[in-house]
Amino acid sequence: MLYTAYELAYAALTPSRIAAGVGAKFWRSPFNPVAESWFGRSAAAALDVFEHAVRRYPKPEWGIETTVVDGAEIGVEIEEAEALDFCTLLHFKRDEDALKKIRGDAEPDPKVLIVAPLSGHYATLLRGTVEAMLPDHDVYITDWADARHVPLSAGRFDLNDYIDYLIGFIRTIGPETHAMAVCQPGPALLAAAAVMAEDKDPLRPLSITIMGSPIDARRSPTLPNKLSEERPYHWFEQNMIYTVPAPYAGAMRRVYPGFVQLYSFLSMNSDRHVNAHYDYFQHLVDGDGDSADKHRNFYDEYLSVLDMTEEFYLQTIKDVFQEFALPEGRFIHHGRRVKPEAIADIALMTVEGENDDISGIGQTQAAHDLCVNIPESMRLDYIQPDVGHYGVFNGSRWRSQIQPRIADFIRMAAKAAEKRPAVKAAKAAAE
Repeated sequence: MLYTAYELAYAALTPSRIAAGVGAKFWRSPFNPVAESWFGRSAAAALDVFEHAVRRYPKPEWGIETTVVDGAEIGVEIEEAEALDFCTLLHFKRDEDALKKIRGDAEPDPKVLIVAPLSGHYATLLRGTVEAMLPDHDVYITDWADARHVPLSAGRFDLNDYIDYLIGFIRTIGPETHAMAVCQPGPALLAAAAVMAEDKDPLRPLSITIMGSPIDARRSPTLPNKLSEERPYHWFEQNMIYTVPAPYAGAMRRVYPGFVQLYSFLSMNSDRHVNAHYDYFQHLVDGDGDSADKHRNFYDEYLSVLDMTEEFYLQTIKDVFQEFALPEGRFIHHGRRVKPEAIADIALMTVEGENDDISGIGQTQAAHDLCVNIPESMRLDYIQPDVGHYGVFNGSRWRSQIQPRIADFIRMAAKAAEKRPAVKAAKAAAE
């Protein structure tokens, strides 16, 4: 009933939202004699804040059309490398002719799969991650679907299916792929790498980089970790799961709604968000367009959320945050135990933020304790000072300090993997 009530409330507010948008334009109109007065600016600002607070935010656009390679700007085309019911593998394809002119016959750039989190926001939250990787890497990303748009006929989607998707995407990208997991998908990527390593899959990744991720959520537990552990499993079943109403394509699918997740996000830092909207009002009144635009750009992304399937959400709560199945050696994937110790020739890098309030210090580092058979020369652990969770994969320190280290690590891993039979065969075929 909550989902239906939410939809009815949105519908009921629609006339007011539209009226507020029209009113804001009226008060800003150059034909309005009081538009530039304090009253006119305040009225327009108040209506603008209301309209933005009650609107529904669609899936953001990537907005990536170019990148800069060795000082030259080249075009980027976003194409679908593989489309499945619950995820599309996107390829940020750089202009090959322009690359050839710049690089000549140099070795092709490393292929990198960025595994975006399926935790409420769209993959576009990693726009800055993609932009920083594009100049020197052939970039792919997982673009997860909003479950309310996936019909029941597509079946279930749980954490095991998520792992299957990652394995399939790595195979689709092909030999010599590197993979990066940002936040929530760390355990899934580690499990996928372990399964491929145990199977001696020739297309297993050359390296995995895990960033700000709950590999072992018992270490330095944060508020979200504690809440997940304190409440019993059935509480999440009873309070977090709702049925998608018509007319959505996913009608009758049981989901963890994005608007419930969004409320959780906002309530964790309610004072900060209230102050941000008050500042937005003041920027509009003062005519500070740059600051107002920054606010809008941030919240257009932050308030755009998707639904997760019931089975994926609940299995993640149980296996990752309550039973700690992976670090305890009890994580089961389709009837077989996942064995991180099977990974011996996949390089591993972990990245954490010193002030991360989502995945505490040590949670990501735990991957090194599980992957006991990776040589020390193929490991790297890095803690970035003075950044929180989002600073691990976005912002100035990500661009200037974290991303260059990842780029160096990827190239080190590629060199270390040259002795692999599959890599040798691929290079021989290319020659």
